Amino acid sequence: MNRSAARIVREYGPFPGVDKVHGVTYDGQHVWIATGDRLNAFDPVSGEMLRSIDVAAQAGTTFDGQHLFQIADDRIQKIDPDSGRVLATIPAPGGGSGNSGLAWAEGTLWVGRYQDRKILQVDPETGAILRTIESTRFVTGVTWNDGELWHATWEDDESELRHVDSHTGEVLESLEMPPGVYVSGLESDGDDQFFCGGGTSGKVRAVRRSRRDAQAPVESANE
Repeated sequence: MNRSAARIVREYGPFPGVDKVHGVTYDGQHVWIATGDRLNAFDPVSGEMLRSIDVAAQAGTTFDGQHLFQIADDRIQKIDPDSGRVLATIPAPGGGSGNSGLAWAEGTLWVGRYQDRKILQVDPETGAILRTIESTRFVTGVTWNDGELWHATWEDDESELRHVDSHTGEVLESLEMPPGVYVSGLESDGDDQFFCGGGTSGKVRAVRRSRRDAQAPVESANE
């Protein structure tokens, strides 16, 4: 396994009224964060918060190219990002307890199960579980990056981003977050950058995978 230090290249927030970041997703223009009772969207260039949707948002968030999906207790909501309207719901795995990250890939949803240390592939129409991938660490965020499955961990006061085999769960690559920096949600920008929810810090951090930016300083969006 290739193990290296995560390279944090930018921090966003903390944002007004945001006490905790749960899920994180990216629609190609805006980064969306789940903050408990709403979804908030900010511009990743300026760091400015642009809009919010009043909707239950206690865990993972994802975008399928047209709609937002949001875990809310015992259900996963399909949301129109323009109107904020909930268009449909499906049952969340485990009756809602223990779900964390959420991702979209291969026409399906991928749900992180926190203390179960699992990632579930889920039918977006019915909620049926199609595949189960085992992890050796708590799962706090899930994303796909160019055909690669990644998940975040937060356990024993340590966090990392893990690239895993989507069939066996074998860890292929690990990016270790600095001490005291934790990941509560994870999303790829489709290139070489991850957006990482910062839990109770109320922040989102951008982590770059490419070695070319290994020496880049952390940039604050508030500066």
